[in-house]
Amino acid sequence: MSDFKTQKIDAERRRARGAVSNHASRFEPVREEVQDGWEIPETREPFHTEVSEERPRSVISRNQSPDIPFDRSLNPYRGCEHGCVYCFARPTHAYLGLSPGLDFETKLVARPKAAEVLEAELRRKNYSLDTLAIGTNTDPYQPVEQRYRVMRSVLEVLQRFRHPVAIVTKGTLIERDIDILSDMAQRGLAQVGVSLTTLDAKLSRLMEPRCPAPLRRVEMIRKLSAAGIPVRVMLAPVVPGLSDHEVEALLHAGAEAGAQAATWIMLRLPREVAPLFEEWLQEAYPGRAAKVMARVREMHGGETYEAAWGKRMRGEGLYAEMIGQRFEKARVRVGLSKTLPELRKDLFEVPLARDGQLALF
Repeated sequence: MSDFKTQKIDAERRRARGAVSNHASRFEPVREEVQDGWEIPETREPFHTEVSEERPRSVISRNQSPDIPFDRSLNPYRGCEHGCVYCFARPTHAYLGLSPGLDFETKLVARPKAAEVLEAELRRKNYSLDTLAIGTNTDPYQPVEQRYRVMRSVLEVLQRFRHPVAIVTKGTLIERDIDILSDMAQRGLAQVGVSLTTLDAKLSRLMEPRCPAPLRRVEMIRKLSAAGIPVRVMLAPVVPGLSDHEVEALLHAGAEAGAQAATWIMLRLPREVAPLFEEWLQEAYPGRAAKVMARVREMHGGETYEAAWGKRMRGEGLYAEMIGQRFEKARVRVGLSKTLPELRKDLFEVPLARDGQLALF
């Protein structure tokens, strides 16, 4: 374990949450723990989900990473109630002055006006079209979306503009939007990646506590595929010593449900995610913790994470190569492609503005 340590939070308070602790943001200048000498038992309330709101100036984020197949993305929410303990997006909560631990899954930020801001950006004369990726940081179909409907409103804008979109999710709430997605898919404008980490319901509940159950996600793939929406099954992440033996079974389940393509990513533990994951391992699977972390370090030159492009997604070494070979052989055997068909970019059209004025004016 690293020296990034604080006392674990009582299990009853964090029931159905992923992180074991709530370490302060790495940007906090002062960290202080006060002992007042009183040993009085205290009952504290469980962690409830809190949601604040923001209206950003822009909702389209840009990236130039050579190992990521998109150059722009949109995130309707900051933080994620799904609570996946391995989530590589946890460190982004530190920029808000919040903990990448339990704060990440209990103190969320919604962007209810995201669709309005997006429409304004798409109407700019200098806007250069390319596929918009959604769900690459936090899940757009996490439970809070049922109340805020930010993703639904964003899709309505993209549908009117005939703008290509690629979505990544674990949330079955996406089935609510099949009407929009199937219409866009018929025009070659939409595709979905469904993250399937394990078929073991117990492991899933411990590792990703508020995500839909594994077989329910398989059913989601089936429903999306039946509606004509291209689906990619994503083994993301493959967890050494916990889910790596399921590579073939996961691909078979995805293919049987109608997925057309498959990809995989090895477990990634950047910044605060590494100590949070180790804490969780020691509590959930103490007998396997040493083996799991040994595999992780084996793939990253003795460290828990290697951030270099070309290495961070898959790792290096014999173990990483073995997983890659198993994945490729199984992918071919079940008939899944490496990628989904490229989305169309020739249908984009700026519609009439809501006030009825021509979009060119």
